[in-house]
Amino acid sequence: MTALRLSVGNLLASPNEVALAAVIAEHVRTATGRGPSPAEIRSWQRSLPALARDLADAGLDGVEMLVEYKLPLTSRRADVVLAGVHPRTGADSYVVVELKQWSRAEPSELGEHLVVVEGHPGGETLNPAEQVRRYCEYMRDFLGVFKDEPDAVHGVAYLHNAMDMDVDGLADQVRDERSRLFTKQRRGDFLRYLGGRLSGDSGAAAADRLLKSVVAPSKQLMAYAAREIREREQFTLLDEQQVAFEMVMRAVTDARRADTKQVVLVTGGPGSGKSVIALSLLGELFRQGRAALYATGSQSFTQTLRRYPGRGSTRIKNLFTYFNSFVDADPNDLAVLICDEAHRIRETSTNRFTPAAKRTGRSQLDELLSAARVPVFLLDQHQVVRPGEVGTVERIETGARARGYDVHRVSLDEQFRCGGSRKYERWVLSFLGLTEAQPFAWDGDEDFEVRLAGSPHELEAALRARHGTARMTAGFCWPWSDPTPHDTLVDDVVIGDWARPWNVKKDRAVGDAPPSMLWASEPGGFAQVGCVYTAQGFEYDWNGVILGPDLTVRDGRLATVREANRDPAFKSRRSVSDEEFDRLVRNVYKVLLTRGMRGTLIYAVDPGLREHLAGIVAA
Repeated sequence: MTALRLSVGNLLASPNEVALAAVIAEHVRTATGRGPSPAEIRSWQRSLPALARDLADAGLDGVEMLVEYKLPLTSRRADVVLAGVHPRTGADSYVVVELKQWSRAEPSELGEHLVVVEGHPGGETLNPAEQVRRYCEYMRDFLGVFKDEPDAVHGVAYLHNAMDMDVDGLADQVRDERSRLFTKQRRGDFLRYLGGRLSGDSGAAAADRLLKSVVAPSKQLMAYAAREIREREQFTLLDEQQVAFEMVMRAVTDARRADTKQVVLVTGGPGSGKSVIALSLLGELFRQGRAALYATGSQSFTQTLRRYPGRGSTRIKNLFTYFNSFVDADPNDLAVLICDEAHRIRETSTNRFTPAAKRTGRSQLDELLSAARVPVFLLDQHQVVRPGEVGTVERIETGARARGYDVHRVSLDEQFRCGGSRKYERWVLSFLGLTEAQPFAWDGDEDFEVRLAGSPHELEAALRARHGTARMTAGFCWPWSDPTPHDTLVDDVVIGDWARPWNVKKDRAVGDAPPSMLWASEPGGFAQVGCVYTAQGFEYDWNGVILGPDLTVRDGRLATVREANRDPAFKSRRSVSDEEFDRLVRNVYKVLLTRGMRGTLIYAVDPGLREHLAGIVAA
């Protein structure tokens, strides 16, 4: 359930506000897997009864209150959505209400929609009128119930503890009539506002339609996205890239005409243009008015897509989502679901925080296959690097055919990362034992530079001397500490007298170090060592790779050393066998070694591996 349904009458008839809060808290725990904060509980105890009394005084007893309404495909929740009947047209009408118990607040000088709240521990926060305006915009963009009636939803911020002078200036930040702000001093205006959009008739049917609405991007959003993506970023698709693009577009047409499902798999190595194809598809589909979303399994990759292709537009950012966002999606809600980095598909969308009631046992692949007429999977199965990742060609194709879906496959043979050097990619795969081909010596390529470093000092100095972007990465063979109490990173990666910190763990910057998802794209990332989870999906000009002590050489062949690896995901032999560990670690280094566009510099911690590399890489 995306919201807890309450009627005005039932809420007013319940004198026990503590019991009410307990019911809502249990709903939140079931829906999100986490307990509510004390501030949320206080809001339910105080704000909801106040809103119910206002609705009753306005004669709106029949209005349905959808409490803690979860916005589709996000973890965001609106305080209350009022569902009812418009007093003049008789059509469905909705008002999103953001309830605030603030007593004092004032505009911030740091941004046009930011406010400073007295006693608020988090510093600046978004003006609730702007917050609720964006909620309304999001609902219009993604809920089919508003397809033909975009004006059926409005928003209001209600500061029921504050007088006008206590929040002077906040109302001046209100952008348009789609959202309003009222204080307790303006309670009469608030009641008239509600009465102009809702009648006293039962809102049960309107609530049903909202909660059962198809989730898909609106035509207005698609037209906007087409301009933003297709016109802002110009992509040139070459050879198999264009083949893949046209195959997907043909599948969309055929699936619609024949009322069937079509599944497209696009496979290719690092830098073969999979994401360029995906973004080109997204723009073209929106230009044609097709409902599509772009999903990945990586927070770093998704956040970067939101930051760059979606820059400057919250609406565009919302088009980039995650594989686990389709648990509750209805079949074929979308025309196309573009699954980039599909090798990161997991066995299930649930995790240890998922409430028991939400554990359906359904596979994540089944959810993705079901969500669209044409699911598109772009993947490199040599990039499966974590236990539980199941995004292989065989798994996807078998799953699709078992459901009776037609499957089309395109292989991207051209190489666009690694300087266009397919030779280098073959060398990496053979060196790591990921193909049947025997390892061969690297004797150079005019389009791509490969060098060995004698120490991490030499590796870092050489990268600093190169022109262009550069990053250092390493296998997960050192501890990974939280920042110090002084908000500095710990130099965890220690090799002799050289030491550097890992990239930031979380989604906030630490000093000059960017948040984890922006390590590969923000300039400050060079000063930290990246791991596979932040490097995967990205590229930079120069690539410095530290092969950790979990790689060695035995009898002239590469071998893995489980005891030297510190990745918590590989810790338990019960969940990750030695055989699976060996395969995953080789895939990790495959990812790390293929991030560079102009060259790769390599340092191996293990002396035997250094000697082995010196014999197969030309000086």
